[in-house]
Formats: sequence, structure tokens, C-alpha cells
Amino acid sequence: RSVDIGTTTRVRLFVDHNGTNEIPRRWFVKIPPLKWRVRLITALPRLLQTEIKFYNGIALLTPTTTPTVLSATNHFAKGSTLVLNDLTEHDAIPGQPNDIISISQAFLVIEQLAILHAKFWNKTHKNKKYQWLSGPIRQLEDHLGTVLAVPLMKCGLKKSIHLIPPTLHSSALHYARHRRDAMNFLFQGTQTIIHHDCHPGNLFWINSKPGLLDWQMVRAGEGISDISYFIATCLDPEIRRSNENRLIKHYIKILTANGIKKINFEQMKKRYRAHLVYPFEAMIVTLAIGGMMDLDDNLKLIERTTLAVIDNHAFAALPI
Repeated sequence: RSVDIGTTTRVRLFVDHNGTNEIPRRWFVKIPPLKWRVRLITALPRLLQTEIKFYNGIALLTPTTTPTVLSATNHFAKGSTLVLNDLTEHDAIPGQPNDIISISQAFLVIEQLAILHAKFWNKTHKNKKYQWLSGPIRQLEDHLGTVLAVPLMKCGLKKSIHLIPPTLHSSALHYARHRRDAMNFLFQGTQTIIHHDCHPGNLFWINSKPGLLDWQMVRAGEGISDISYFIATCLDPEIRRSNENRLIKHYIKILTANGIKKINFEQMKKRYRAHLVYPFEAMIVTLAIGGMMDLDDNLKLIERTTLAVIDNHAFAALPI
């Protein structure tokens, strides 16, 4: 039915078969990216393999709504393949990267993320089942991000110079030069399982309730980082400015209702501000590499994350 090439090659199929009605006829297949530049960037951090490992080992344990897996196979020589039930077969509505999420939808997504984070709060380092989330592959990815941070940041800033005020360039490059210290600071909080890529294109809606797609970046991390990423990329800037504190307080409320106690709003807001640098970096790097997202969508998300960083003085929240 369609082929889309980004961080993976995504093929939508209509399959005519004589099996039972339980076997869907619309399939969503993910294989390694066909564009060589993207394949080079995604090969070492094993993004598709990470998502397959998530679906094979953790997805059924999470309280988050995710697609149904038909097959998830890692094969070094033949390549990895993930086959999901296409959401449209169940009248679900997949999100698009440039979607603007309404405030009522935002509260629903915050609830889903809070329940996910509470489920695995402070457990990722204790249970061997989850230790791979911060294992060698994630460490390699962080190392590559640090090594490439300065050239990719320079390239991305140059390509998006009309969207990013010159006054922000020096702060962004300072962050890139000290990315290792910044990452160490951002991962100091209580660890849980995080999605780490909560932009509008990785959401879907079924019966007006949200679900999460594309778990390639899943890892152990601080839960508020998902909230920062989601709010920065998904909300209209004016709506975000008016509702940031309400959304963070709602996140704390749901965590508390799920057994996570003694969370201070002011401290959580500080961590929220600091974590805003990552969605900004992610969108700049996506532009620098090219071919990972539709250009217009990428530029729109750069515009949103830039304003979130400026409004919250995010770089100043990092002790680097």
C-alpha cells in the first residue's frame, strides 16, 4: 500500500490470506533503512533491533497502549524485521510529525507516560530483565552522540539559521562541546523505562485514547525527560506557555496516585527545563543528517523546540 523511508524503511501491506479472522490483513513492516546515510547512523546503536527487543521482552509488561506484534526477528546476516498489525485496521488514527496536540489530548498522554514511568520506577537497575536498557548498546549510542555532537550541531544550526536566533547558537554549541557532562547530569534522576522519542508522529489514537509507536529509542532514564520531549514537540507554543505548569503538576498527581511519593514540583520543573535541550538537539541532528524525517515536519519541530528552550532558559539549567 505504501513505502516510507526514515530511520527505518516502513512498508504498509494489504495481505490476502486464507487464515482465520484473528490474523489481520493490514500489516505494518519495518526493516533497516534503505538510505545509506541513515543506515550508517542507525546501524551501530541498533535502533530497529532495540525496538524488536522491546516488543519481544517488555511490551506486554507495559501499561502503555502499543501495536500488536505479528513477528519480531533479529537476524545479523539477513537483517532485522518487525511486523505489526497496521493500526488503521482497528480504526486507530496514527499521528503525523507536524500534528498539534490539543490540551485535552495532552493530559491523556501525560497520564499514559506517568503510569508507564510509575510501573518501572527505580526498577530498571534491579531487575536483569531491564538492564539491557542501559547496557552496552545504549552506552555506545551516547558515546556516538557525544563524538558527533559538535559537527552535527554546527551543520543543523546552519541549515535552520532562519528559525534559530543567533543568540542561541553559542549556547547550543557550548552544550555540544560539553555533551558528556550534560548527559551525566540529565541521567542523575530516578531511573525508569522511557520512550525517549515522544513527538506527534509517534503517537496514535484509538477510541480517543493515546498509544505510543516507534520504541527504537527506549531506554532507562528519568521520566520527566519524556514529558519535556512531548510538551516541546507536540503543543502549539502559546498553548504550551499557558499550560506547562499544569501538565507537570498533572504528571506528579498521576505518579503519586500510582505509588510514587514525595515529589517536589519546583525540583521537577527544574529537571523539566534542563531536559528540554534534548528534543532541541534531536531535531537539529535529524536535520543535519537528512533523510530521517520529512523536511517540512522537521523544520516545524525545530521551531517548536527552539521556542520551548528559549522560554524556559533550558541551556542555563545545565551545570556545564
